[in-house]
Amino acid sequence: MKKTLSLFCLLLLSNFAIAQNTTPPTGISINENYVFSRTYLEPTASSNTSTKQIQSVTYFDGLGRPKQSIAIKASYTGKDIVSHIEYDGFGRQVLDHLPVPQLGTLNGAIVPNPLANATTPNIYGSEKIYSRKSLENSPLNRIDSLFQVGSAWANKPVTFKYEVNDALDAVINFTITATPVPWTNNATFSNLIKGSNYADAMLYKNTVKDEDGNETIEFKNGERQTVLVRKNDGVNQVDTYYVYNEYNQLAFVVSPLAVQAIEASAIPTTLYTLTDPILNDLCYQYRYDGRGRLVEKKLPGKGWEYMVYDKQDRLVLTQDANLAGTNNNFKAKGWLFTKYDQFGRVVYTGFFKNTATRSTMQTALNNMNGSNNEVRVSTASTILQGLQLFYTKNAFPTGSMTLLSVNYYDSYPTGTPYPTGNAIQGTPILEDIFPAGVNQSTQSLSLASFVKNIEDDNWTKNYSFYDRKGRVIGSHSINHLGGYTKTESILDFTGVPQNIFTDHKRLHSDTEVKIEETFSYDHQNRLLVHKHQVNNQSPEILAENTYNEIGQLDYKKVGNNIQKINYAYNIRGWMTKINDPSNLGNKLFAYEIRYDNPTNSVITPKKFNGNISEVDWITSNDQSLRRYSYTYDKLNRLLGATYQKPNEVIPLTKAYNEELSYDANGNILTLKRYGGIDYFKAQKIDDLTYKYSGNQLHSVTDSSTNYLGYPDISGNTIGSDSNGNMTNNKDKGINLIEYNYSNLITGLLFEETYIPNPYSRPVNVRTNYRYDSNGTKLRKTRYTGLKSSIGKTIEITDYLNGFHYLAVTTDDGSNNIHISPPTLQFIPTAEGYYDFIKNTYIYNYTDHLGNIRLSYYKNSAGALTIDTESNYYPFGLKHEGYNENQSTATYNYKYNGKELQETGMYDYGARMYMPDIGRWGTQDILAETSRRFSPYTYVNNNPIFFTDPTGMIADGCPGGKCPEGVDDVKTLPSGENEVQIQEVVLQGKKKEANPYLRGDCFLCTDKGFAQYHGGQTRAEYNFQRQSSLWNGPQPGGAAVMMMGSDLLGIGDVAGILFNNWFEELEPDEQKGALLLGGAALIITKNTKIAGAEAKAIMGVEKAEAKGVFTVTRDGVVLPKDLKIPSNLVENPFRTSSYGEIQNGKFIEKLRIDPATMPGKKGPNVSHFHINGSGKHIFDNAKWPK
Repeated sequence: MKKTLSLFCLLLLSNFAIAQNTTPPTGISINENYVFSRTYLEPTASSNTSTKQIQSVTYFDGLGRPKQSIAIKASYTGKDIVSHIEYDGFGRQVLDHLPVPQLGTLNGAIVPNPLANATTPNIYGSEKIYSRKSLENSPLNRIDSLFQVGSAWANKPVTFKYEVNDALDAVINFTITATPVPWTNNATFSNLIKGSNYADAMLYKNTVKDEDGNETIEFKNGERQTVLVRKNDGVNQVDTYYVYNEYNQLAFVVSPLAVQAIEASAIPTTLYTLTDPILNDLCYQYRYDGRGRLVEKKLPGKGWEYMVYDKQDRLVLTQDANLAGTNNNFKAKGWLFTKYDQFGRVVYTGFFKNTATRSTMQTALNNMNGSNNEVRVSTASTILQGLQLFYTKNAFPTGSMTLLSVNYYDSYPTGTPYPTGNAIQGTPILEDIFPAGVNQSTQSLSLASFVKNIEDDNWTKNYSFYDRKGRVIGSHSINHLGGYTKTESILDFTGVPQNIFTDHKRLHSDTEVKIEETFSYDHQNRLLVHKHQVNNQSPEILAENTYNEIGQLDYKKVGNNIQKINYAYNIRGWMTKINDPSNLGNKLFAYEIRYDNPTNSVITPKKFNGNISEVDWITSNDQSLRRYSYTYDKLNRLLGATYQKPNEVIPLTKAYNEELSYDANGNILTLKRYGGIDYFKAQKIDDLTYKYSGNQLHSVTDSSTNYLGYPDISGNTIGSDSNGNMTNNKDKGINLIEYNYSNLITGLLFEETYIPNPYSRPVNVRTNYRYDSNGTKLRKTRYTGLKSSIGKTIEITDYLNGFHYLAVTTDDGSNNIHISPPTLQFIPTAEGYYDFIKNTYIYNYTDHLGNIRLSYYKNSAGALTIDTESNYYPFGLKHEGYNENQSTATYNYKYNGKELQETGMYDYGARMYMPDIGRWGTQDILAETSRRFSPYTYVNNNPIFFTDPTGMIADGCPGGKCPEGVDDVKTLPSGENEVQIQEVVLQGKKKEANPYLRGDCFLCTDKGFAQYHGGQTRAEYNFQRQSSLWNGPQPGGAAVMMMGSDLLGIGDVAGILFNNWFEELEPDEQKGALLLGGAALIITKNTKIAGAEAKAIMGVEKAEAKGVFTVTRDGVVLPKDLKIPSNLVENPFRTSSYGEIQNGKFIEKLRIDPATMPGKKGPNVSHFHINGSGKHIFDNAKWPK
């Protein structure tokens, strides 16, 4: 007997949810087994086929396996999009077809020949539209090779091998030897010793080779712990070792450069104890307390860092090397503290002045009575740094505190600027108490966050307001100067913004600036039109979007159609064109990206793993076609960029070439750069040689005798502080660089001097920065002299919620003072910025990396005008010598869309980047996510593929574009990204898990860091910058965090998270554990979200999630409470979230539960369930530490 199952959509209405019977479309094939779903995008009182909605149906065969999935009328023109699913004779899905748009719609009926329309030229044409897995001939069904979609990849597979080690592998057996005092300061303490090599067949050996032959080998011991990840740069092995102590805790990570130093120093077959220079400069070291909590760690080139916990295993105190001394902005030794309420939410943070050691601090916390929780009070308990504090101040510490941030939940604090009538744009807000007839309140919501300036005691106060569905519809930010920025949103039924209103003042007494943005969407909620209005001016259409049949952006009309920008993609979904360089027409800019199809494969070989082989570009400034051809090593590091002008008599001008070499950790050893003039004869402007102490830059010497690029006056010693921050660069005339406790630059003192008045001594030019305690830049002040005369100039730039102000004061030293008051310069828009000086919209052409290549606008006469053109070397230095439009704007956002500083550095937020030498000046705060790279390496030395949106972690997608909802996991430069999980295999109707980590660019906030607290293993969020620390670093996972953006292997090897305790589970539980652990990704990608999307999730960004995750359809674990794209699992905001693998992959149900509160029934540690079973699955002893 056949059954028809209709899923009921749950409509979340204003105060309750209604489950309603739905009537499937009349076209459904009722003689088939199927599941039909309907998601309404507009409110309706009953089942309604005419209401805006998303419909899909999946048909199943007689064995219950999906055989066809239809997105009904989902294409841009309202046609069905069908996914065909087929199996081999053993019930395995070895072919994976791309979804195919149909000629029309059958209203959900099963499509007899779903692939027939695939060959249509505007769909896939003659391309191969399926990927194919070749499985080994064994019951394990492991993958031997994987052939991707696309005809070009028909003979370019990713291959897998499963072996054990032998003598030729020569894997070093590093061992841990306890010192005479194995526990020091109540923490583990061991020596690292190089022993002999592992005997044959002692290690599992798994090898993955990508489409270009780049190989990654992972060795695991019998405990399933990763021991070695081996790569090869084409000449030498590049090895990263992971060493564990006697408690199976990761104690050391030996970087590739350290391995080379050991092999150069040690005598083969002889035990060798690593020396301090190798350990301290090149290795990661970890120590734990008796509860298995990480309490001390040392990253290469940094001093020791310390962590102290309370009895609830919450991180309370942290201290780095600068805070352990007085070289910090507090000018005192002390600790950063974090205080929590009874629900584990961060309530306030600050600096605790105290000279005690970690062990002493931990003993004090251990001896405390009570819960160490802060309690909200109605009357301020104290005033700290000028702010009233509405908490008890009972939790540790209780004195010697400098307050840095305060968070309020559940009820609004005194002084909250409530919207008029307690409503926003006509929508009532949630209130502290239940109004009559309303059963929702602000309980459990994050309502206010106060953040102090680091350099003074002024505060930024942020308030969030919610509608009765718990969605953020308004925010009110009072800036440190007394002005404000208010945003109010009108959301539709599904929470998509229809209008966003922004009101802004720099000072409270200033005239208000009003911004209104309007959005309209198609029948599938794809953005169609984005309008923008400043004050009472006429609305401007920033963009009108048109999509192709598979949902990719086809073209957009920008700025009331002053430019039409066309996009093209290859079969893999990688962007290939922005307009067409061979047919510029009336376009101002065109750009083409090539992967497997370079014009001249002699200069650059074809690349099949996602690396870019060539880019062409042309602008209307001179109509001259230009090209870069790229070459890489076997680690996907850029070796060279060859500049060409293909249409010239001498095309290989090499005028803007770059050539590089690296050490094993990715530190640049040499860099040759040409430029200065766009001419057929190349001019060498840089011939740089780098010297290091470990990973820290010691000096850079330029042998070019050319001052362009890096200064020819070079070779000076570069200093560093205890945190590994660069403290000077005298080659560039920077005598001193100062930092705050977040390792952000606060001051630069230059060698250049000026005389402010006739009676003064020379004064050094200086730049100062001001930040709040979250690390947000608030102000830049520059002190310089007057050109060719005595006097001084003070320029002050204010950064206030995207509103940029500039004030200039000049003084000739003779009482002739001219003051230009703070003037609003510009605000960013989704397509560029609005210039308040010109009173016009400026639009930006950007390439696949977000580099701003050309800015343009309509002048007062209505003529299309180019403002600036910028072209870049691969590592970001700007080309000079051609098409140099002179702009009067103060808009200095260029490479990667980042602000160019007067020092030549780019500000990425977390740190500043130096494009002339291709590296950062400070260590990566997420260095443990990519331990085989130097913590100063810029985007893994592949700036053609990667960007770094925040300065914390490289982020990339093929062609720079991973469209939301497109599963592009197999399109990456593998050899490093792929994670083969051979255990994840199911028989019969169930299918293998995807052998790759998912590579979508998820929309995630930039502050969601997962924390694992030792034996209790509580997965929490702490959005305070100084508390972004992890317990229990994991090999390959890099501090328990596997990154979804790990496209080129920055996370070493993932899938380690659950291996340590996998074998403790029963067989029926192992499948779910592997599903969860094998593809476990804690996504913290810091992806840049612009415009409406960023504003829509602002409220979420400040929220705190406790121990709950959402499992996506591909087994990816995402933090709860993040805005998740629609293609992922529904209902992410439940207390306990379920996830199912669908679309022919795993059919498993997982529920991940947080720890219960003390005194409540249930486990007090995080755990999960398989297939609805009530059995709690966890093991404190084996949980990753």
